[in-house]
Amino acid sequence: MGAYGYHHYKEQTVNTMTPGEMLSLLYDELLKRLTRAELALEKKDYGLFEQSVQRCVEIVNYLKDTLNYKYEISAELKRMYDFFLYEFSRIKAGRNSDVIAEVRPLIMELRDAFKEAQRLSG
Repeated sequence: MGAYGYHHYKEQTVNTMTPGEMLSLLYDELLKRLTRAELALEKKDYGLFEQSVQRCVEIVNYLKDTLNYKYEISAELKRMYDFFLYEFSRIKAGRNSDVIAEVRPLIMELRDAFKEAQRLSG
């Protein structure tokens, strides 16, 4: 019964989020998974590394799939997301934490820009 209640609570929380809150949550999760991949690489836990990078790919694909092209910025975001996907493939193929260090600040900048835009519009 407790697990059902928790699942219902989580589902209700996600369903009542604003688009800005959901976007912020996705970017936070993306950064968390990138950090998890980096730590797994340090520990030579390649299974967790692969899972973490794959989750990053899934999140960025979701962000890309939900773009609204009636806004000009969407074309730029699509290019940025394609760049992230390319970088994730480099990270995965080369097991290279240097690429993670290069991509993380870009993701953080984008997340912070969206948070600021949400703050200004709200």
